[in-house]
Amino acid sequence: MFVIALGRGQASRAPIYSAAMNDIAPSASPIRPPEAPVLIAGTRAAVWLEADGRVTRPVKRSVETLARDAPPLLCHARATAGRLGIQPFRSFDILELFAFVHPARFCVPTPKGLATVLDLPLPNTAEDEAKTLRVVAVRLLERLATFGPSKRHEARGLAWIMGRAGWPWAPAALSALAEPGAPADLAPHSRAMAEALRIWNRLKEWQEFVHDRETGDLPVEPVEARARLVRLLGPNAEARPQQRAYAEAAAGAFAPREHEGVPHMVLAEAGTGVGKTLGYIAPSSVWAEKNGGAVWISTYTRNLQRQLDGELTRLYPDPDEKARRVVIRKGRENYLCLLNFEEAVNRTLGRFGPETVALALMTRWAGATRDGDMVGGDFPAWLAGLMGRGFTLNLTDTRGECIYSACPHYRKCFIERTVRRARRASIVVANHALVLVQAALGGEDRPGIPTRYVFDEGHHLFDAADSAFSAHLSGQETAELRRWILGAEERGRSRMKGLRARVEDIIGDDEDARHALEAALIAARALPGPGWHQRLQSGSPFGVSEEFLDRVRQQVYARDSNHRTPYSLECHTVSPVPGLTEAAQGLETALSGLSTPLSRLSGKLLARLDDEADELDSSSRLRIEAVCRSLERRALGVRAWRDMLKALGDAPPPEFIDWFGVDRIDGRDIDVGYHRHWVDPMAPFARVFGATAHGMLVTSASLRDGTGDDDADWAVAESRTGAVHIQGHAERFVAPSPFDYPERTRIFVVADVRRDDTDQIAAAYRELFLASGGGSLGLFTAISRLRAVHDRIATPLESQGLRLLAQHRDDMDVGTLIDIFRAEENSCLLGTDAVRDGVDVPGRSLRMIVFDRVPWPRPDILHKARKAAFGGRGYDEMIVRLRLKQAFGRLVRRADDHGVFVMLDSALPSRLAAAFPEGVEVRRVGLAEAIAQSRAFLENQA
Repeated sequence: MFVIALGRGQASRAPIYSAAMNDIAPSASPIRPPEAPVLIAGTRAAVWLEADGRVTRPVKRSVETLARDAPPLLCHARATAGRLGIQPFRSFDILELFAFVHPARFCVPTPKGLATVLDLPLPNTAEDEAKTLRVVAVRLLERLATFGPSKRHEARGLAWIMGRAGWPWAPAALSALAEPGAPADLAPHSRAMAEALRIWNRLKEWQEFVHDRETGDLPVEPVEARARLVRLLGPNAEARPQQRAYAEAAAGAFAPREHEGVPHMVLAEAGTGVGKTLGYIAPSSVWAEKNGGAVWISTYTRNLQRQLDGELTRLYPDPDEKARRVVIRKGRENYLCLLNFEEAVNRTLGRFGPETVALALMTRWAGATRDGDMVGGDFPAWLAGLMGRGFTLNLTDTRGECIYSACPHYRKCFIERTVRRARRASIVVANHALVLVQAALGGEDRPGIPTRYVFDEGHHLFDAADSAFSAHLSGQETAELRRWILGAEERGRSRMKGLRARVEDIIGDDEDARHALEAALIAARALPGPGWHQRLQSGSPFGVSEEFLDRVRQQVYARDSNHRTPYSLECHTVSPVPGLTEAAQGLETALSGLSTPLSRLSGKLLARLDDEADELDSSSRLRIEAVCRSLERRALGVRAWRDMLKALGDAPPPEFIDWFGVDRIDGRDIDVGYHRHWVDPMAPFARVFGATAHGMLVTSASLRDGTGDDDADWAVAESRTGAVHIQGHAERFVAPSPFDYPERTRIFVVADVRRDDTDQIAAAYRELFLASGGGSLGLFTAISRLRAVHDRIATPLESQGLRLLAQHRDDMDVGTLIDIFRAEENSCLLGTDAVRDGVDVPGRSLRMIVFDRVPWPRPDILHKARKAAFGGRGYDEMIVRLRLKQAFGRLVRRADDHGVFVMLDSALPSRLAAAFPEGVEVRRVGLAEAIAQSRAFLENQA
């Protein structure tokens, strides 16, 4: 025990741990955290811990009054307020202090998560959690006191600024950071105070890399892949013959190309537990070393990127070598933009408020981050939930306004640093979206366009290509193009300086280029301007583009019979309403007046690269190339819009499906547009990669359909991965999972729960989750049902000690919810497709999955067109089987895992049961029997 001052105004000597926590060593530190009670809130009740050890359980409505008198110490203020059903209130949020002390360090944002990262005993009850938060506060302040001189100086300046802005932790932090003998409240000089936020002045510059290596064409022999795998696994690894066979098969994707436009393609399905990640890292690393090139590993989810980052440490255990050899590559919109950050700082200097606290915490993170990645990197996602997106995630390069080498921070830019590292790396890990766009446009990583690819999570390639190769002539897209060209037109928007700011100085004295620029600026004013959405809502459109969007909206509302629902609406483009064809012609003419000068401007800049080849420095060349790529990409989009407008009123070309849509959220219109997708997006995928790739490995645990007909199942894999469109023959490989699914799993289809009765569905979830004792994932096909079930079961589950997390209910991002679910063994999680695809939870933290309904695809216009093209009802069933296969695959991630899969929809056809592993019996039972058998099975396995 030790003295802590956490009561309402007085110190108290009291035990701070429960009996189960007595093994924590006492602290002799003089550090004093703020005098504050501690609040732990659930959906059912709250715990209020006074400094003298008294515990009260105030009704949720009274917490607001208590907090007004004594702001409490808590964990995640917004989530706490949400559980209490009140507005956020002033508090000592321990997560803010953690982000200040340990920026860029991972932490699950719960008392247990904090205890884990600080090596404290894990709390078991709400009272223990409250006591743990007190200990965490002391430990974090103690760590501040150990900062060295330079680190201490920087942290003191930031803490003082945050104190001026009202940060509750500032006095305690300043006391911990005080120099020996100096007063804790000593104010820094105003210049030093401002300098504390200017992290860009303290970052190192990146070094230019000249791509002078010639990529070779040496193959990877199966024996080499096998030897590398053995090295990666280490001497004590268990023998996995399937993994060795997989690595040898994957080596086929690294053979030299024999004919132009005919890459070597390997389709490899590897069941859970085979170890495919190391299986393809082995031949990838061998090829990169032998040939001096880079292998790009593409994934669909951020979770797999994190997993790959960890696995690649086996290949390069030395951190410095790994930093040279491995790069996690993402789109520009994922990285902190230093110019955005500087301008946010300049706007807030002298105006101390919540935004100042957010920027100070961002400063701490920017100085500690590995690569500036804010989406799935080392940025704590929960910080955006606490501080708001405006001064966190919105500081990324999301608006396309990058001015490249004209930026004063160009030589320190996180994005440019990562691009250059990728040019010399051996392994580049990226996501499907970036890889597809880079390949289609030539990419930022030229020279050295990749020729070898590994597409993991290959079952998502179809959806990724569908997104990458589609066109959307919508209000949001056209308004964004206008902002990109003209810059900010609203007051208060300081960054969007437009195309003129990006190219004027590199145009120089070229009059033709200047005329092209001015013509583009004039033509862009035909696009929707600020306030376009409000004008459409009020029926007063302005200009040709808004007139077109207004007519599109009119047609959608007239023809979608479900327009009174809160969901998005759509209709076909044929038989346009009066005035729509004329509006389309006017918009096409306006877009023609825009695309021509954009193309001319790009051509003039490219000509300068040729004409002044002996004069331009590297920085200028790279900037011109970057601007030309941006112009090219925008011009391509405009050309696609023009093609769509020309075809309006007629049937679209057979390879496309067109429709009008109004996007809505909770019944509120957010966008309106004209959409075009490929019926088969793997056709453009194959055209792009067939031309540039020499070898591709496409792999997943669920490439094939599960009908049992081997030829038919492989035909689905070849269709969904683009192999059917690529010349040559794709090699096929299958490694079944080594797990004993009949022994380790159970599958129940509940026959007596009415799917249209929310009360029955909620009761089923409640009792099944209680039977599992937690570790349960509930998957929903509709957000409305998820919310309704959550509201009915959160309190009864909490009364039994089970925490319920929910997407679309908890004020946290999906990734954070999954992190909490993974870390807290007896929690439960409700989610939709994003959770099903992104969750990777080995061990007892996931031991039950409950589906509310058979996940049939939504029968929208696009799906109906594909259903007609790809086999009718069989196409629907194929999608369902793949979704069930993916969901079931989440249940067992290790050989000692076990779990129960429950479908609450009795309408699951028997033929869809082929999605599940062979030998696992699908039992059709009543709810009571499913509950009893689930409980007995899980208790026996515990």
